[in-house]
Amino acid sequence: MSNQDSSKQIIKLVGGESNVNSVFHCATRLRFKLKDSSKADKATLEKTPGIITVVENSGQFQVVIGNSVSQVYDKIMAETNLQDVEKSTEAQPTTTDKDTNILGKAVDIISSIFSPLLGALAGAGVLKGLVALFLALHWLDDKSGTYLVLNAASDSVFYFLPIFLAVTSARKFKTNQFVSIAIAGALVYPTILTALDSGISLSFLNIPIVLVNYTSSVIPIILAVWVQSYVERFASSFIHESVKNILVPMVALLVVIPLTFLVFGPVGHLVSQGLASGFTWIYNLSPILAGGIAGAFWQVFVIFGVHWGFVPIMLGNIAANGFDPMLPMLTAAVMAQAGATLGVFFKSRNKDTKALAGSSTLAAIFGITEPTIYGITLKLKKPFIYACIAGAVGGAIIGAGGSRAIAFALPGLLALPTYIGTGFGAVVIGLLAAFVLAGLLVYILGFKEEATVVTDAVAPAPTGSSTTTAPTTASVIAKEVIISPLQGTTMPLESLEDPAFSSGAMGKGIAIEPTSGLLTSPVSGTVTTVFPTGHAIGITSNDGAEMLIHVGMNTVRLKGQFFEKMVKEGDIVEQGQLLLKFDIEQIRAAGYVLSTPVIVTNAASYLDVLKTSESEVNNQDYLLTAVV
Repeated sequence: MSNQDSSKQIIKLVGGESNVNSVFHCATRLRFKLKDSSKADKATLEKTPGIITVVENSGQFQVVIGNSVSQVYDKIMAETNLQDVEKSTEAQPTTTDKDTNILGKAVDIISSIFSPLLGALAGAGVLKGLVALFLALHWLDDKSGTYLVLNAASDSVFYFLPIFLAVTSARKFKTNQFVSIAIAGALVYPTILTALDSGISLSFLNIPIVLVNYTSSVIPIILAVWVQSYVERFASSFIHESVKNILVPMVALLVVIPLTFLVFGPVGHLVSQGLASGFTWIYNLSPILAGGIAGAFWQVFVIFGVHWGFVPIMLGNIAANGFDPMLPMLTAAVMAQAGATLGVFFKSRNKDTKALAGSSTLAAIFGITEPTIYGITLKLKKPFIYACIAGAVGGAIIGAGGSRAIAFALPGLLALPTYIGTGFGAVVIGLLAAFVLAGLLVYILGFKEEATVVTDAVAPAPTGSSTTTAPTTASVIAKEVIISPLQGTTMPLESLEDPAFSSGAMGKGIAIEPTSGLLTSPVSGTVTTVFPTGHAIGITSNDGAEMLIHVGMNTVRLKGQFFEKMVKEGDIVEQGQLLLKFDIEQIRAAGYVLSTPVIVTNAASYLDVLKTSESEVNNQDYLLTAVV
């Protein structure tokens, strides 16, 4: 399914555009805030091509897509008015919001603020690590212009982090982002930093200011922008429209910046230090224990979406100490998931599972584990447990070595340059141990896959079928027998004018030139898609075959004219049940070709899709057999 088709299907299945309060994305998933989550069709979404799974957590309806999530998100933004919807609902509490606890709301805020920054933070972090490596290898001179430029490129995101956070915080709290940037700019203003470095005592209206270095800080600016959102709403309630655009920002700057220096900044700084000190206390108590816990449970935190709560701690450690010991430990958990998935790749006998495991392993190695978790390890259960065990071992080794990250990066292979320095050898050993151990545990101890029943021949065609019978190739596994949904003349898909069908890109099957306008169900199962125009219907059989029947070529242009739908999405249908009526003569008179592809869209899950050898079929005659 194309990104455009995916975006339309997703919006439809979450309850439509009118049911969406806001949507943003992280590295692998779309994160919706819905007005009413009961309107979303989670079951159908999970079966939609291109979607790995759906997770409801922390007040969010999360659609896990994988690496192409940004393209799907861009299509959604281009084809909808969701940005306007998000702005217009700032005072409208949603059902989800009411039901979300304090922890859930906190995680939602943090994830919303940090998700857009993740790519820039990770990219700058890896570059910072490479610059440090080049210095250590004496490939760069720290006084050269090349070093100064590269250091500025890698360090600017972290140094001016409050400004970046001001933008994303303003979007989250629905306030004027340029005022938020001005507030952040004041925190890192050169004269303020000079006063801090000089040890000068400052006061505001005779109230002492506790000067703090806010470069690379996180919590102070988030608190400041949150307060700004209330100040602006209050000021807007009494300032006249004619001067509102000038006076509301002025009031916000006048109130929030002094309050930030006097209250929010020092308090936020203390909170950041407290979080960092809490982890440091556990780490100092036992680095091995801290590494074991981090390696074992990090992916569990990812599943529940609470891993975002650790981002401020890691950034706080780097800002306060110049390094963070947690990130290398977390990478052990990531590499363990990659190793477990590779073990599944070698162990599995299921063609579809093997294919997904192969691609997911590569993604996990580079830090994207959602496809691995939801598509492979968690789905099969035991591989996820083995990965947690291996992650604990790898994390403990890394903790024992005193390893540390000098910059923030996504836990994964690309983050290795940020770990160069103290304990780097332990990082390499720990990551290899986690990867190899997870793979071996999965391969040796195994896991339970869906059993496949073997028979000596393909099942016969259903009772009531006419002359044609199913193939009887010996030693073939009968997966599903599919009957004809139409009366007409059969033809190969390759003869169709539409390359999407003739090339086999949509799946394997056969085409029928209909002689009757009655379309019946080829399988027993669930209607998953009924196009509004009625020209195409999708069905998932009870045994898992995903069928698409597309009446004619380009008939979508008829906009439903001459089609009469007899079922709707979600209906349970029996093999042979009437799905659609269409007027053959009128459609042909309008200049349209009626050649109709009948396709198994998930044909990749089967060894082959066998076709009838008959040139003419009636409704409910044998047509196809999907075999493994």
